[in-house]
Amino acid sequence: MNMTLKKQDQDSPSQSSTRLRRIAAPALLFAFALSGCKHDASPASAGAPPASVQIEEIAGSNLVHVDGAGRFSLVQTTSREIRSTLQVTGSVNPDVSREIPVLSLANGRVIALHVGLGDYVHKGQLVMEVQSPDVSTAFDAYLKAVNDEHLTAVTLDRDKLLFAKGAIPKTQLEAAQDAEDDAKADLIAADQQLTILGVDKNHPTETVKIYAPASGVIIAQNVTAAGAAGITYAGSTGSLTIADLSHVWIICDVYENDLAGIHLGQHADIQLNAFPGKVFSGAISDIGAQLDPNLRTAKVRIQVANPDHLLRIGMFATGTLEGSHPVQQTVVPADAVLQLHDRTYVFEPAGDGTFKRVLVKTGVTLPGNLLEVLAGLNVGQQVVGNALDLENTVEQQ
Repeated sequence: MNMTLKKQDQDSPSQSSTRLRRIAAPALLFAFALSGCKHDASPASAGAPPASVQIEEIAGSNLVHVDGAGRFSLVQTTSREIRSTLQVTGSVNPDVSREIPVLSLANGRVIALHVGLGDYVHKGQLVMEVQSPDVSTAFDAYLKAVNDEHLTAVTLDRDKLLFAKGAIPKTQLEAAQDAEDDAKADLIAADQQLTILGVDKNHPTETVKIYAPASGVIIAQNVTAAGAAGITYAGSTGSLTIADLSHVWIICDVYENDLAGIHLGQHADIQLNAFPGKVFSGAISDIGAQLDPNLRTAKVRIQVANPDHLLRIGMFATGTLEGSHPVQQTVVPADAVLQLHDRTYVFEPAGDGTFKRVLVKTGVTLPGNLLEVLAGLNVGQQVVGNALDLENTVEQQ
């Protein structure tokens, strides 16, 4: 015993303090328990404020124990007739059937470009001017055709007079008539060539004026000022491309497993990041016949009206496709659902003031502050009505 006393005398002050706390802790807990019993039995304590809610989270089991659990009201899950939906992502593209190339049939050099990429043009608006040697060649052919037709016409009139007097045979008259018909055909062709090139035969110039064939936005520009223009020089794509953006396409990727739920003409709600809360209506106009071999997706085209030109080429879009047949689906008040760490939970009562945190999969938001539950809950189950309130209480303790 003397050895024990000596060892205790050698303990440091911190070790002695720790030993005293270990001895005193059970005594304090016992005293608090007696004090609590005495407090409950005392009539004078009836008007005292209630003790704070005590919470005990049972590790690894998603169970939370709450003293005073009655403050958290329960709600019951119900069912609602809902049409199945499919969300797809894509981007805004021009309607290729409304794209019109601006062509210069006269080959030459652009001496003036009056519009640029992204500009809105009206039908008949002057867009560029091309200096072309084709103009002089075509006008030369036209003048020759005029002279030839005049000569054959005079010859025909003379032969008609001679044939009437019996001076020439009928075959000579027929030859003169044939020459006149050919000359007229050549004149008409030369006149049309000038019209095609955009040249006024009464006021010919070496410059061809190119006008917009339709109203729309210039979405492609393959030529610059002083650059080459024409079918031969610029290629068949044309110098400019005008797109009518009053209707656009939303090109989306749909996975192979989801293709069975979509069809031509199916309605789609389109939302864009640029316009939060605004919904555009569209319909599926084409389902790609070929899948991407790597992603296993098909290109689905949604036709969307764009009268105000709010949808711009390249914008990111999200489409919601509604199923054709409604189904009964479990629903729960939105307040009963908790978003935590990219997951969705509800709290189910587990008895004796204990709640179980259950992982669920939710769908779309419904009118009446309801949320569709795709998995994790059945109709008739009870859950805590305000999951966030319970979670905040847990974190504060």
